[in-house]
Amino acid sequence: MNADPWASGPVRIDSWLWAVRVFKTRSAATTACRAGHVRLNGERVKAAQTVKIGDELRIRISGFDRILIVRQTLVKRVGAPLAAVAAEDRTPARDPMAAAGLRDRGAGRPTKRERRDIDRLRGRERD
Repeated sequence: MNADPWASGPVRIDSWLWAVRVFKTRSAATTACRAGHVRLNGERVKAAQTVKIGDELRIRISGFDRILIVRQTLVKRVGAPLAAVAAEDRTPARDPMAAAGLRDRGAGRPTKRERRDIDRLRGRERD
């Protein structure tokens, strides 16, 4: 049985996020909604909230916001090319962050001078 993944009306937000491959599982999408990491048109939403074509979603993943516009509503998970059609990604490009204050694994405990340099790089200077 090959059901059509495209929906004609509104779809649950957790189901849509899973279907367009933002989250690996639907339960992960539900957890993100409960934690307040998903916003629909600027408002925090519950997992059962519905999305429709034209809605803007802001999803907080790993400390960064991902901005998606709903172009198609999906009921079932689809392949990556179809998922790209269903969601328009308007996420701004990230600035490459320098690895400030990161040490090589196994380098041992930093010296007092190195700890002060690390604190200065991270913006935690002492007065």
